[in-house]
Amino acid sequence: MSALLPLLALLLCHSAAANAREPVYIKGLGIDGVNRDLEVSRYPALYTGDFDDCLGGESLFNVTKFDAAYYADNLTVLFHLDGTTNIHKENLILHISIEAYGENRFNMTYDPCKANIHSMCPLNNSVPITAFAAIPIAPHDVSGIPSIALGIPDLEGLARLQIFANSTQTQIGCFQAVMTNGNSFSQPEAVSSFLGVMVFIAVLASFATAIYGLSIPHMRVHYAHSFSVLVIFETFQSMFFSGALSVNWPSVLPAWWSNFAWTAGMFANKQIVRSVSSFTGNNVNITQVGGAGSVQINNGGGLLQQIYGRSLFAASPFQNTAGSLKSFAQRNAYNASDPYDYTWGGRPRMPGMPMPGTWPGFSGTLSMVNIPPAEAFTISLIWLLVILAAVALFVGAVKLSLDLLIRLRWLKSDGFDYFRSHVWGYTASALLRTLFIAFFTVMTLAMYQFSLRGSAGPTAVAAIVWLIFLLGIGGITAYACYFRLRHGKYETGPDSLRFERGTVFGKVPFIATTRQSRIGEEEPSRRPYLFGTMPFVKVKYVDDDPNRDPVHLDEGYVKRFGWLSARYRRSRWWFFAFYLGYQFIRACFVGGAARSPLAQVYGLFIFDIIALVVIMKLNPFESNRNTAVAVWMLSISKIVTTGLSIAFLPAFSINRIAATVLGIIIIVVQGFVAIAVLVLILLGVLSTWMSLSRNREDFPQVLEPVRIKYFEHAKACSDDFPPRPKKSDTKEETSEGPREAMFEVRDVRRAPKIEDEGVDKFPDLDPPSISLTTVGASGRRSRANSASSRFSVNSLPRTARVHRASWSSKDIPLWDSEMNRGDQQRVGHSRASSLRLSGYVADAPGTSTPVRRPMTPQQEILEEPQMQQSDGSPTEYTESSQASNPEETKTKDSEEGVSTPATDTEPSEAEEKPRVEPEAKEAS
Repeated sequence: MSALLPLLALLLCHSAAANAREPVYIKGLGIDGVNRDLEVSRYPALYTGDFDDCLGGESLFNVTKFDAAYYADNLTVLFHLDGTTNIHKENLILHISIEAYGENRFNMTYDPCKANIHSMCPLNNSVPITAFAAIPIAPHDVSGIPSIALGIPDLEGLARLQIFANSTQTQIGCFQAVMTNGNSFSQPEAVSSFLGVMVFIAVLASFATAIYGLSIPHMRVHYAHSFSVLVIFETFQSMFFSGALSVNWPSVLPAWWSNFAWTAGMFANKQIVRSVSSFTGNNVNITQVGGAGSVQINNGGGLLQQIYGRSLFAASPFQNTAGSLKSFAQRNAYNASDPYDYTWGGRPRMPGMPMPGTWPGFSGTLSMVNIPPAEAFTISLIWLLVILAAVALFVGAVKLSLDLLIRLRWLKSDGFDYFRSHVWGYTASALLRTLFIAFFTVMTLAMYQFSLRGSAGPTAVAAIVWLIFLLGIGGITAYACYFRLRHGKYETGPDSLRFERGTVFGKVPFIATTRQSRIGEEEPSRRPYLFGTMPFVKVKYVDDDPNRDPVHLDEGYVKRFGWLSARYRRSRWWFFAFYLGYQFIRACFVGGAARSPLAQVYGLFIFDIIALVVIMKLNPFESNRNTAVAVWMLSISKIVTTGLSIAFLPAFSINRIAATVLGIIIIVVQGFVAIAVLVLILLGVLSTWMSLSRNREDFPQVLEPVRIKYFEHAKACSDDFPPRPKKSDTKEETSEGPREAMFEVRDVRRAPKIEDEGVDKFPDLDPPSISLTTVGASGRRSRANSASSRFSVNSLPRTARVHRASWSSKDIPLWDSEMNRGDQQRVGHSRASSLRLSGYVADAPGTSTPVRRPMTPQQEILEEPQMQQSDGSPTEYTESSQASNPEETKTKDSEEGVSTPATDTEPSEAEEKPRVEPEAKEAS
């Protein structure tokens, strides 16, 4: 038995070597004049992809394979044609042409009889067509093909084979295929997979901030500062639906947009498309193109009696009847053992798709993902239902996983208790949020389905889904606004718009508009140059209960409609209603106006500009990351894309090379936005990590200042108070006012004298020993690095106080701290109390000094409700408003380990009075 094993292994190796394809080489003289050995299975410089009948299904052939290629390394043109025909007997002439960027680059007329192609010389219905020819050419034959065409991504070219009958000199067949060089921006396997992983990470980070916490206001604050999944999907979907404009796109743009098609549910294989096509009415055989149509080819005789078994005006050639259709054969599979076989050939184009080599409108964009336009809405709806089921399963799986981890005691935090007890509410919110994200996609594809005017089945489904989304999501949005505003009324009053001097991005001069009511009587305008005013109307909401909690502190509202309003500022909580209307109008332009290119492109361009100005003015998001993408990057990207798309309208007939250059510019702009989104997703993961650690003290010390700063920033943004004036504005006002004579003493130093060389007779004046932290905070230098402080005191009176002769402004804060310890304690208590209210800073036990550290679970409590004025604006809390009873304050502070006098119920003088710089004290 052991002797048979080596023999069996030898036989297996011999069999594998026999079955392996041996490479075959040929000699080739390239266009550069170099003779080299070439493998016959190499990829050509230019080759064809999918093909179709360029006579609109009226060719008198049924073709299963049409491949053409150009080999630059040996100056050879190859074409391969397989198919069948009903023509009994006819001599043919073939014409092969290649076009690139709208111009004809190569032409050749070919007689199949001279090349010994027996299946076409003469043409006979009893012999299947198997035409294969490798035609050598001269360098001047391909001089029209630019060298850049061999390497540029997504070459905009096509190859066309035209077949003519010699007896009538009539074209009886035409087949066209897209031409490519193998380089493309379309990389859905790699790019789409990577984007999908990044989006899933963003979903996990956002969902974690929504389910972790002990109080709803804290959970909402951290959820609002995570990166919005809605913004991510809107960014990628807007890029893909840029291709829905009815213009003639350059080939690079549909290839680039195919990487984002999955975000709109536009991905499917042939089995899914074939199953959907039976519902949409496009159930046809896609293994061949052509079909011997009803076009008259002989102009009154000649081939009429030679057409086998049918009339020129027969029924649809795609009916599965007896006769020639029985002889249809699919394209043969790739034979790995044949060294002359190749894998670069294309397939027959699906019915309903545009002609290969052209990319008109949305159908051209969909052709890059092999989805016919008639099936686009149905396929997207199927994937939406799948995503809804996946979201529900995901929420349930997270709940079960947390239960298991807590049961095993691997998870000690109790921050997920609220989610575990309200999992059904979270599931409903997640499903509604998913539908809200899919609103623009569904409305766009539904209205595009209407514009196709196709079969009744998918059109009826599109109408039903369109009504469900419009009335369902729109009704929920309207009810969310009504639920908050039902206890109040609106008041109108006169106002005016001021047109003043302003800047864009802080430098570019621009005309800014400000409402007069926003300026206020006590605050002068920060833009002193007034160009004019215009009457305006002020609408103000007045709540019946001025003491009602703000919207983000109203737990009942956050529970019901937090999935709509949680990410927006307190004064812009209603922005979700504006956003829904904005997306509906864009869907009407993109999907509904597909048959009116001028109205679609120009209208969308103007609407995007107006929307940018309005959204920029509203500035709705509470998080800076969401503002940077949704307000600025995405809006500018939409305007640039739509504006440059105007040049692609048929009325302008732009050169295709110039169109490709404009397409590259659009790709650069959208690529920059896509990269920014990916970077912000990673930053969002970091901020989510810090949010989930807010109830833990163990955190990397290197990132501790960043975490504290992030918490304080999130709290400040949640308050949504008016921003303080910028320093530049203050300087501008000061510079424009009358200048008065003034001087400022910044430093006073005493020069050393002869008597300073004595021994220091007053060591008790040296500061007490302090810690390194205090030294670093006060900035006090050691005496070794300061000027000499020894001096003579012989001339001082007996009752005079001795001071050091050499001193600097850095000594004053230390002396003040020794003289005013009571004030410092009051200041520390006041700041500690305010920080405890914010929930981000706790006091060290047993001391009155505030120590910055993350909250403990006991300190994440419900926020105190903030008061509102009659106009709805928030009222800032002070220490006196929080502790109206001195005894309660004293008792509370004593329980927390803070030593505070009972009389310190009002803000201390040290906190209220302006801070005096050491230089000013020194000068006084």
